[in-house]
Formats: sequence, structure tokens, C-alpha cells
Amino acid sequence: MPRKLALSLVLTALLSAGAQAQGLSAVEQRIADEVRAWQPEAINLLERSARINSGTLNLAGVRATGDVFRKELEALGFKTVWIDMPREMNRAGHLIANRRGPQGKVKGKRLLLLGHLDTVFEADAPGPLWERDSATTARGQGVGDMKGGNVVVIAALRALHRAGALDNTSITVVLTGDEEEAGHPREISRRDMIELAKRSDVALSFEGAVTGPDGQAMATVGRRATASFDLDVTGRQGHSQGVFGNAGYGAVYEAARILDGFRQHVVEPGLTFNPGVILGGTDVAYDEANAKGTAAGKTNVIANKVVVRGDLRYLDYAQRDRAQARMREIVAQSLPGAGASIAFRDSYPPMAVTPGNLKLLALYSQASSDAGLGPVGTVPPTARGAGDVQFVAPLIDSLDGLGASGGAAHSPNERVDLTSLERSAIRAALLMYRLTR
Repeated sequence: MPRKLALSLVLTALLSAGAQAQGLSAVEQRIADEVRAWQPEAINLLERSARINSGTLNLAGVRATGDVFRKELEALGFKTVWIDMPREMNRAGHLIANRRGPQGKVKGKRLLLLGHLDTVFEADAPGPLWERDSATTARGQGVGDMKGGNVVVIAALRALHRAGALDNTSITVVLTGDEEEAGHPREISRRDMIELAKRSDVALSFEGAVTGPDGQAMATVGRRATASFDLDVTGRQGHSQGVFGNAGYGAVYEAARILDGFRQHVVEPGLTFNPGVILGGTDVAYDEANAKGTAAGKTNVIANKVVVRGDLRYLDYAQRDRAQARMREIVAQSLPGAGASIAFRDSYPPMAVTPGNLKLLALYSQASSDAGLGPVGTVPPTARGAGDVQFVAPLIDSLDGLGASGGAAHSPNERVDLTSLERSAIRAALLMYRLTR
């Protein structure tokens, strides 16, 4: 049986088994009630954090946002530490919080909760930090991605704490300071998160929740890996009257041949490749660090250089290897008078759709149904970008998309559905409670 079909059948069986709402226990009802009672304070916490610009490169702003959530976590009995990154990485660091019961008394699964403090909006970005559109919506920098998700974490943990359900649990919270542009090398910027995953059983990530066309809540059980490709093309510079002849085809025609070859012949479901920047001519300079460059040339001169930098996304390593092999074959079939080389760089690993992830989704969906919030569906891996959960998903069962819902992420009109803070926190708190029994 094909792997995708087998996983689909597993998902169908798991969700069908939990399709009927069973209701909540007395403790679970108190947890849900605590979330609802704290909703005004949850909105206040979101506003306070959103009013701090915390673009990835605004190191002081990221740390200030971390201080806001550090105080909330410490009030719930978590021990916190700030992990600095090396100065040359130009990243603020990460907030890590842990609460663990006495040795030998920890119950259930050891949980790793993921969020991030930074946003894509640097200090000079347009758009409001915080603006209420209505009683139920607000706009602002990172209100959905993902300060809203961080608030969901706090609201869920606070409800568990108030119900006495954090005792004898093992829960670690990691709020990274550079999720939107992870620092290099990744071996350092994600080292602590990966080590903590090795001491955990389940990872829950609070990136923005997705709502389906019918209003159904959706969670994420898989994400595509991200990588990049560097295509460098050369040609024989000469007078334009000789193009197609003894002078060859030049670098621009060769680059066009290669890219169109990718488009036509490197085709698989779930695989994408995007040439994000291209520069060509006789005088080409590309600044890798700042992702910008210059190009110059004349219409009567055959271009001798083209630089292409692109994005590559794939479902698993087997798909990556097939795509890269085919792309190399196309690059090698050079036009006369031209040549090219291609190199690949991996970035975020894939979050594979596994039976363990699907089981987590089924448990999450059951908790939602039991709370009267309806079942939770799944987002196709191709419908989401990269996220921190991908660094830990190869190690432990993982579920993402547990945060707030909204829209227009990464734009000046980014908005959050304030009522989703309550729904998401109830779902997350109930899931955590059941996982740690």
C-alpha cells in the first residue's frame, strides 16, 4: 500500500474513532472555565507584547518581548533562562522555561511547547503595532505570527495551573528569538531546542491556527523542508552579431534554458522551486548577506555571467534527492559557448506526516469536540511555510498550528481573531492535560 494512502487511512480511522463528543470531566471543565475567565487579560497580554517592535534584527525589542512572557511563565512556577547567541550571529537569543515535578513522580508525556518572540517587522516597518478594528479583531505587527500563539501558551498553562494540573508534569517552553530568520549556523541557533526535544516526548507548536472554508479548525501534521539553490552561469563575451554562431549563446540564453528546463521536467506533487533573484550581463555583483546586487551590460554585447538564487521546497529527503539529481542533469546540458554550475543548501528539515503526528491530531480533535468546539482537520503540508517545529519533528511526535487564527500575516494588515485566543487555549490546555495524565 502506498505510504500516503496508508497514512490517510490511519488519519480517517483515528478521527472517526473520536468523532463523537464525550464531554469533559470536572477538572477539564474547570480548565476550560479558567481560560474563558482570563480572556480579557489574554487580550491585554497580547496588546502589551504587540506594542513592542520585535523584528528579528531588533535585538533589544526581542529581549523586551521575552521579558513580558518570562514574567508570565515565572508566575506559573516555571524556571526561566535566557540563552544568548554569539555576537557575530546578530540574533537576540531564546527564552527557555521549564517546570518539572519531583524525580520519579512525573506523570504522562514530557511536553515541549514552541513559540517565537520575533516578527518579520523591523523597527522601520510600516503598519500599526496594535490597533483594534472591532470588539473581536485587532491588527498589528506579529499579532497572529506569533505573539497571539505565545498568549495561547500562557492562557493554557495558566488554566492548568489554576486547576492544579501542572503538578508532577514535565513541560518545557521554548520561545525563540529568530524564527522568522533563523541565525546561522543552524547547529548553534537551534542546538538548545534540539537537545530539549531529545528529553521530551511530544512537541506542540503554536504557530497561527488555520480555519477551513467551512469554518472548521485545522492543525498541521506536516511541513515541507526548505532549501535553496545557487545557479551560476557563464558565457563567452563577444559582439552580439555573433550570437548563435561562433560566439555561442551567452549566459542569459543558457540561464533561460536551465530555468525553463526545471519548470518543464522537474515536476512532482509537493515539490516547488522558485528563482527569487536573477542578475545577468557583463558586470554582475551579488551581495549574499543582504540579498541584493547589481548588473550592467550592453545590448550589442553577449552577456558572460548570470547569477540566480532560488528557493527549493520538498516533502521528504527522497523527493529532494530526485529533484536535485534532475536539476543537475539539466544544468549539465549546456548550450554552445556556455556553462553553468548549481549548488544546494538545506535549511529547515521536513516535518513528515507520521502515524504519531496523526495520533496527536486525533487527540487534539477529540479534546476540541469534547469541549463543544467541533473536530479539528488537517492542513496539507504544501499549504504552510517553514517553522521551528521542523527541527524537532524528526525526533518526537509533533503537532503545529495550535495558536491564534487571523489573516494577512507578514503584511502591514496582519490581524488576529481575538475570540480564537480562547478557543485555541481551551483546546491546547485539554490536550496537554490528557497527555500528562
